[in-house]
Amino acid sequence: MNECRNVPMVLPATPGTTPRADRLAPLIARLPPGIGRTTAKLLHPHMRWARIPAGILLVMGGIFSILPVLGLWMLPLGLILLAEDVPILRRWRDMGLDWIERHRPHWIHGKR
Repeated sequence: MNECRNVPMVLPATPGTTPRADRLAPLIARLPPGIGRTTAKLLHPHMRWARIPAGILLVMGGIFSILPVLGLWMLPLGLILLAEDVPILRRWRDMGLDWIERHRPHWIHGKR
């Protein structure tokens, strides 16, 4: 199992969801290094022009995960990226992070 790497990631806080960065950064740190760095960059507010197409492509890749190169991991990552710009997805993302924090806290905080 991948352990959380101590990769410093600065994620911008969305108004009304201040703890998001604290919960999302460890999950992104568990991604492979290249994907994690790219995801952290895409989450910055000035990257909206790239975040929306990347999120749509990742969701489409997750839907077609039966193909050899694509995988189901693309679907939640694409939804997380799109949640920055789509309010209903932001609410679902926050509810999902709440669920993870209650039922699978080791996914966010690592093993204690």
